[in-house]
Amino acid sequence: MDSRIAFSVVFYILSAVLMLCAVKGFTSPKKIGKAVALVDLSLIPPMIGNLIVINASFRLTAYIGYYIYFIGMDVMLFALVVFTNAYCSGTGDVSRKPTVMYYILAADALQMLLNPFFGHAFELDPIEVEDKIYYAFKVHFGQVIHRAACYTILGCVILMFILCTVQTVRIYRERLYVILASLLICAAWESYYIFTRTPIDRSMIGFGVFGILVFYFSIYYRPLRLLDRMLSTIAGNMPEALFVYDPNGKCIWANSRALELTGLTSRELDGVRQSLVKIFGEREYTTLDWSENRVIGSGSDTKYYSLENHFVSEDSESKHLVGSFLTIRDNTEEQRRLQRELYNSTHDSLTGLYTKQHLYECIRKQLIEDPDTEYSAVFIDVKNFKIVNDIFSTAFGDAALRQLADGIRLRMSDRCVYGRLAGDTFGVFLPSEVFKSQKEGIERALTAFKVSLGDVEHHLLIHLGVYEVTERDIDVSVMFDRAHLALSAINNNYKKHIAFYDKELRSKVLWEQQMTAGLSEAIQTGQIRPYLQPITDRDGKVVGAEALSRWIHPAHGFMSPAMFIPVFEKNGLIVEVDRHIWRCACEILSQWKGQHDGLFISVNISPKDFYFIDVVSEIRELVKEYGIDPAMLRIEITETVMMNEAEEKFKILRALRSEGFIVEMDDFGSGYSSLNLLKDMPVDVLKLDMKFLSDQQNDSKAQTIISNIIRLADELDITSLTEGVETAEQYQLLNRTGCKLFQGYYFAKPMPREEFESFAFGQNR
Repeated sequence: MDSRIAFSVVFYILSAVLMLCAVKGFTSPKKIGKAVALVDLSLIPPMIGNLIVINASFRLTAYIGYYIYFIGMDVMLFALVVFTNAYCSGTGDVSRKPTVMYYILAADALQMLLNPFFGHAFELDPIEVEDKIYYAFKVHFGQVIHRAACYTILGCVILMFILCTVQTVRIYRERLYVILASLLICAAWESYYIFTRTPIDRSMIGFGVFGILVFYFSIYYRPLRLLDRMLSTIAGNMPEALFVYDPNGKCIWANSRALELTGLTSRELDGVRQSLVKIFGEREYTTLDWSENRVIGSGSDTKYYSLENHFVSEDSESKHLVGSFLTIRDNTEEQRRLQRELYNSTHDSLTGLYTKQHLYECIRKQLIEDPDTEYSAVFIDVKNFKIVNDIFSTAFGDAALRQLADGIRLRMSDRCVYGRLAGDTFGVFLPSEVFKSQKEGIERALTAFKVSLGDVEHHLLIHLGVYEVTERDIDVSVMFDRAHLALSAINNNYKKHIAFYDKELRSKVLWEQQMTAGLSEAIQTGQIRPYLQPITDRDGKVVGAEALSRWIHPAHGFMSPAMFIPVFEKNGLIVEVDRHIWRCACEILSQWKGQHDGLFISVNISPKDFYFIDVVSEIRELVKEYGIDPAMLRIEITETVMMNEAEEKFKILRALRSEGFIVEMDDFGSGYSSLNLLKDMPVDVLKLDMKFLSDQQNDSKAQTIISNIIRLADELDITSLTEGVETAEQYQLLNRTGCKLFQGYYFAKPMPREEFESFAFGQNR
């Protein structure tokens, strides 16, 4: 075959292949794809130019071929620089754009294009080769410049590849060696063409192959040794045990975790199946896809594993088995961590009992699952636990709670649920029959219950409130609220430890709720109003009154204080009642001004008032608002107010007296009166309780005590007032002993304002 035709065919084939590679490069998702496509496209013009040259029959045609060839070489080198800069990015200083090289190539292409005008680069001479006429070029200085520029750029590209090859890790050098070697071969081959001056540039074959190699190694090549090493490292460092099987189910590889699990070495892989069967039991460990979780052992030695088996086919569409791999993950630590977190979220950290929330959830579940059993909710309360902490330390208190929790566990069966509600309170939910059968034993145990820490031992007073569940649909918290409420029936009874919630307590709760709900309206509409009980002097003349709260209820009629005052004392709403009575008293005094200026009204101050409001400021503002004399609004407190924070209360009383108010101390003698307290207490009036004279067996002693108190009050310049006077004999006795003021049913009972005014004003006329 004619060599001209042979080379033409080769060039056509290479051009077509390069065009295909360029298309693939442009559509590749890899960043290097466009640079590869540019290289492959740029190799086509020199080939086309050489094709034209070797097939040219006319000089002009040959000129056109050479121009395409020479300019194509500049374009090819431009594309090669772009590719090299992208391919070797990160090696040396190739991150900067090689702008100087671009300028050199652009200038060379320009001077070659000017050759038709100046003839400075080359001219053509016909030569005969194998009886064929070819047009070879005759070199001028412009062609020398072209060659110098091309070889300079090519040398820089080769140098960049050499630097990249030297500086990269050994495992990546394989692809660089191939590209660099092919580039050097092309350069040498091109040099041979230049010096032999043959029209056919055979080095174009080398450049075509170079373009194909660039495409393959940039787009499709995968460094198998690297992949093998990386996959081996990844598999070897996996937290899971990994077993790899061939199509026949023979284990051919296992990582270190797998060998550790089976107790084998890498040379004993034939024993893998036997070891796995011993650990996890008999099953197919090699083929098919499956997964399962296994629990091995029990107690503290329990192990948790997750097993997954996958088969491997030749490709994604084929089902032909080429192998499989089994992974076994030890989830023991993770499971134990989850169990610890679950335990901590449902158990009290101090006692190990259920938390309140989890206890309530368990109780609700038990009520649903066991609808036929009668249950009881037991509220356990340690009385005066704060004192235990204060006296013995919080460490002793914590130990006491733990020992109490241990005592609860000891007596509870599987049918019982129990937990810590808050602080020193616990809750137990159990079948009623179980509690009833153990009631006497529990009572004895509570009587003798002692806690100890080191050498310190202390008896804990523990009370149990029991609610026998009759309403299963109410909230669990309400059940324990009712059990807690039952404790009010024990109070400070040290011999009784267990109390039951009953209808009487329920009625009490409902009554308290009704009273509380109706208070605001009662005050606004005047249902709660002051009743005035006269206070007389030694001659029986009315000099004032005590304002006492009474409630004229629209449904219950007249209600004495005993029906609602304790409720409000308990929940703190007594403050609102007292404020209302104070205002009513001020309003009455303001209306008496001018005609009955000498009459005073005493108002009570509850112990709760001192904690919730500024008593001095409140009363001062009321007196100022109604424009009355502070001395006419007497302030009455009970001696029990002084039992806590006495000095702070003394400051308040002194402030009231400095404002002009007269302070009375109520119920003196009915509690724990102290002569030392009386010495320091800033009061003006001492109210004595006639309970001193209620015991006939000690009548003489009572008379002696009360007469001495009255005398002592006189000597301290404190006015004495006796309340609860019910008979003439009591009045006469008190009068003889020097008592100044009197109050009681002997004179008059508490009465509405209108009756009081008729009684007092008529008498005083």
